[in-house]
Amino acid sequence: MVLAEPPLSHRGAAPPAHRDGNVLRWLTAYTASLIGDSVYFAALGWSAQRSAGPAEVGLVMAAGAAPRALLMLGGGVLADRLDPRRVVLGSDAARCLLILSVAAAIALTTPALWLLVAVALVFGAVDALFVPAVGALPPRITSPDQLARVTGLRSLSMRLGQIAGPPLGGLAMGLGGPAAAFAVAGLLFALSLPLLLSVRISPLEAPPGDASSAAGAPPRSGTARAELLDGLRYIRRHPLIGPLVGVGAVCELGLTGTLNVGLVLLNAERGWGPSGYGWIVGCFGAGAAASAALLAVVGRIPRAGLTMAVTLLAGSTGAAAMALVPQLWTAAVLAALTGLGAGVFGSLDGTLIQTTADPAYLGRVTSVVMLTMVGLAPLSYPVVGAAIGVWGTAPVFVGCGALSCLGATLALASPAVRRAELPRATSR
Repeated sequence: MVLAEPPLSHRGAAPPAHRDGNVLRWLTAYTASLIGDSVYFAALGWSAQRSAGPAEVGLVMAAGAAPRALLMLGGGVLADRLDPRRVVLGSDAARCLLILSVAAAIALTTPALWLLVAVALVFGAVDALFVPAVGALPPRITSPDQLARVTGLRSLSMRLGQIAGPPLGGLAMGLGGPAAAFAVAGLLFALSLPLLLSVRISPLEAPPGDASSAAGAPPRSGTARAELLDGLRYIRRHPLIGPLVGVGAVCELGLTGTLNVGLVLLNAERGWGPSGYGWIVGCFGAGAAASAALLAVVGRIPRAGLTMAVTLLAGSTGAAAMALVPQLWTAAVLAALTGLGAGVFGSLDGTLIQTTADPAYLGRVTSVVMLTMVGLAPLSYPVVGAAIGVWGTAPVFVGCGALSCLGATLALASPAVRRAELPRATSR
């Protein structure tokens, strides 16, 4: 049964997000789904490794990225056409049935390579529907003044999924093989369904003073393609959302390859070993988690747009400097500062977009933001790797850091971004 309530603006301020049962039910469901994602990827990789060589393992692991990137914008259109919670429920149910079916098939026979590729492709396609819809849900479960806290809690859930998923998948693999690991992932997806059904959803109203859209929801054009183009025009014309999406894209292109491929190659070049790599990545994660916890506790940061741009500039500078310091401990400290700055930037950027966007466009806006993260940013991986092979780590880290600093400069140059504020708490 779908539970609905009056618009949030008609109900006064919501309780603090960390004490709101509605938010906590959604957060628990989201966390279960994220851990299920991590377990699924671990099971997929180990299953491919058991039945194929290294090249085939890479093919299987990358197969889901193509449909996810190609269909992400369409998923945003669907989230705007339908209730996003229904899209999340449908996609989570589809993932549950898919993964439990795979678990049953693997229990009966050795997994063939074609089966694993097919599973990855289908899972990626369903993920393209899930990601924009789940991104459009937070403004519908709490009041605007609590969205920063929800964003911080969501970031903490993502960290928990990254930490808990792989060990849980490895434990299931050790006890029962690939079938058990896939079964655990499917059960985690199943766990999220009743929790999502119990979440109360409220309709949204257009943000006051939003000159980029007509009052209320725009009339449907009748075709998904026309609605997609309409959403892209909305982003381009919006005085705040357009710059925020652009800055986020530049930041992802500058930092993602550096913090993934670049750190591996930097660690190999310096001879710090696996433990050194673990320290650097762990410190970055700790910094990002600290920023998420800060936002979850504080709830609102004054001058959010300016703070976002300054923390991005600081984080980008820290990322560039990691390849210039000779000691491991210094690189680890810089990684922590980079994680802190990138975490604050990402949380404030996402919260400002969600509180500013017209609800009729929120799914499409979310899909474009996520496309820059899961579609465009990974394109920098081979570029960063090839560049380090030619010039070494230091010039590439500095160049990528400079690109991300350019994004921060663009944010500071935008009056709408500099003046952007998070909503204040409304009286009950």
